[in-house]
Amino acid sequence: MGKLDFFVRRTLQLGITLWAVATALFMLFRLMPGNPTSYIISPGMTPEVRQRLIDSYGLNDPLWVQYVRYIENLVTLDLGRSFKTNERVVDVLATYLPNTLVLMLTAFVVAYIIGISLGVLTGWYRGSRFEKTAVVTALVGRSIPSFWMGILVLWIFGAQYNLIPMSGMTSLGSGPTTFWDMVFSLDFLKHLVAPVAVLAFYYMGYPLLIMRNSMLETLSEDFIDLCRAKGLTERTIMFKHAARNALLPVLTAAAIAVGYAVGGSVLIETVFGWPGIGREMIRAVLRRDFPVAQGTFLVLALSVIVMNFVADLLYGVLDPRVTYD
Repeated sequence: MGKLDFFVRRTLQLGITLWAVATALFMLFRLMPGNPTSYIISPGMTPEVRQRLIDSYGLNDPLWVQYVRYIENLVTLDLGRSFKTNERVVDVLATYLPNTLVLMLTAFVVAYIIGISLGVLTGWYRGSRFEKTAVVTALVGRSIPSFWMGILVLWIFGAQYNLIPMSGMTSLGSGPTTFWDMVFSLDFLKHLVAPVAVLAFYYMGYPLLIMRNSMLETLSEDFIDLCRAKGLTERTIMFKHAARNALLPVLTAAAIAVGYAVGGSVLIETVFGWPGIGREMIRAVLRRDFPVAQGTFLVLALSVIVMNFVADLLYGVLDPRVTYD
């Protein structure tokens, strides 16, 4: 099978997976107990107004009619309107998704820079006390739930010592005029430090362990002995030859990790009161705001599915040994 055939097949699989996820989300929210109209109908409404409002959202239509309309709207990127605010779901996502991306991608970059660096050193200094300490730290970081670590950090550095803000992205009254003014303000950075540190500590173990194992495998290959025979310095061999060749598994795994990082924003945003898409999803579910809940779920699932797709393609591009059978 050639590269083009592989790409077409994976693209078709991507489309089928997205359709399956969208269908599952539609059924999930319709089968949940409770009446979704309770949040859009005021007790003071007349029966005529109440009926007209329900009809406007199509909630009285048969389930299959709602499903066909839902799929048709998805194709045109129309995710409907919020039951709570009547705001377009696309606008809700456009408001909260950048906040999530700033938090998650910052934590991801910090985690991978530290994780890859430590992975190179632990592989190079195999058997040392440094290696054992770094590996144990990575395993501890991956084992502790990030939400529990977040609560602990807030309690110690926020409640006890008042060193970090307890919630949100900015302080009350700071009032930045644009998103980028906010991102580059000192107040925003103070709010960003704690959730990024917690997430980076959690994510760091993954690239560290992959890079360490890849380094150990690379260091056992013959070209490392050839480099030493040429008289290259240990630093040159470690960074220029061993680390560069060992980096491939980490890069391909990083694509998947980015998707999971965005998808895993729910708990940490809730703990730190970060107004991102994960926290908005929880709020939408609690108030049975189906369109917003479906839209946020879909975006988080989409990030995981698409980055898995990108990882599959990267394997073939970066590693010529990969076949497409």
